[in-house]
Order: sequence, then C-alpha cells, then structure tokens
Amino acid sequence: MDDELRDPVIGQVADVVREPVTLSSGFDERVMAMVERVERVEGVERLRRRRSFLGAQALLAASIAALMIGSAWIGRITAPSTPSTPSTRAEGAQVEFVVLAPGATTVNLVGDFNEWSTTATPLRAAERDGVWSVKVPLPPGRHEYAFVVDGERWMPDPSAPRATSDDFGTPNSVVTVTGQT
Repeated sequence: MDDELRDPVIGQVADVVREPVTLSSGFDERVMAMVERVERVEGVERLRRRRSFLGAQALLAASIAALMIGSAWIGRITAPSTPSTPSTRAEGAQVEFVVLAPGATTVNLVGDFNEWSTTATPLRAAERDGVWSVKVPLPPGRHEYAFVVDGERWMPDPSAPRATSDDFGTPNSVVTVTGQT
C-alpha cells in the first residue's frame, strides 16, 4: 500500500500493531494460576449446587416416606385388630376390607367373589371420619377386588398389592386367602 494514500492515523495504528509484543516474565504462570483459581471456584459452586439439589431430593424422599408411614399408621389406628394391610388378614374365612374415603356417602366392595356387583357388598362407615370397612367370607385362593366410591369412582386398595391391569384399564387389588385358621 502506498504510504501517501494512507490516512496518517490509520498508518500510526498499523505501525503499532505490526510491532512485536513482548510479555513480561511469569505472564503465562500468572494466567494459568488465575485459570486454575476460576476452575476451582466453579467446581466448588457446582459441588454446592449438587449438594443443595441432593438435599432437596433427600427432603422430598423423607416427605414421601413420612406420608406413606402416616397412611399406614392411619390404617392401624382405625381398629386395633386391623393389621397394617387390612385386606390380607383372614379370620377363619372372614377377610376384613378397610379403606379411607373421606367425604364419601357410600363405598362398596366389588370383586370376582361378588360378580363385580357395585351394590352387593356395601362398606359401613366407622366412627372415624372417612374410614369404611366390611368383613366378607372368602374361600381360599387369589381374589381381585376394588372399591366403588359414591357409585362412580373405582379405586384400588391403597394398602394392598395391585393386580395386573384388567381389560378395561381399571387397576384392581389382590387378596390371597390361604385357608382357614
């Protein structure tokens, strides 16, 4: 490029840019030390965030466990003779079914033992609000059942094992009677 055609300011800047740059001794070490400090701080922050996240997960897990234990405890309080899984206790040929359905006006037991009739086996409301129960004579074997709340809402027994899904997609529960005791 012809020097006469250049703008004098641009020419001065170009001259400065063309000069070699010399770094002070130890520059590389100082830069690397700063990079390491930043990485260390970021690592500590990541660890703090991870600990905070794990703490929140632990709190959530503890809350869920407390709810599950509380639900099981409510089932135990309803009747002293009721086991923690009330639907699986056989007294002779009698099986007691217990469910918590607060606000319900009717609760019925349906199952393969009563031809899935929504009116054949009504539960009685206990003295505690929302607790319903009935004793049913069942022969030994595996029986599927569910509860029908207010004639419309089908629900499995929350304290019993689930059966494989039926043809209609409704979850049922299972009780196994092992014989008379």
